[in-house]
Amino acid sequence: MVAHWTERQYREMFEPGKGESQRFILAADASTELLPKGTSNVPHRLLGFLVARHVATEWELENIVVAPAERRNGIGHQLLNALLAAAREAKSEAVFLEVRDSNTAARALYKKAGFAQTGRRRAYYASPAEDAVLYRLRLG
Repeated sequence: MVAHWTERQYREMFEPGKGESQRFILAADASTELLPKGTSNVPHRLLGFLVARHVATEWELENIVVAPAERRNGIGHQLLNALLAAAREAKSEAVFLEVRDSNTAARALYKKAGFAQTGRRRAYYASPAEDAVLYRLRLG
């Protein structure tokens, strides 16, 4: 699984007192084997995860990652739908995000979910340099 943030960045974002926003994380996992009931050390396999930030009446989808072997199995769709349900439950106005221009699979997922392209940030990403495409979904 390729997460584009460092472990330190993930840890820091969940430290108390980091800004006025509320972080939201979802993880999709699968047990790697069936163990007897009551077993405490059940192994799991991380299939994907999502990190979002809730500020005032909006949510920003900061990161969504699905393990390469699990892609095209609906995991990204399920994670995104769970975020949208949480945003609607919080009576939020919108969810927004940015994505690499070349990430056609993610862009298709967002369009299918009803997101509209709202802009572009030229050369926003590094290694390699690439535009960020901005999307927004109005809720309600």
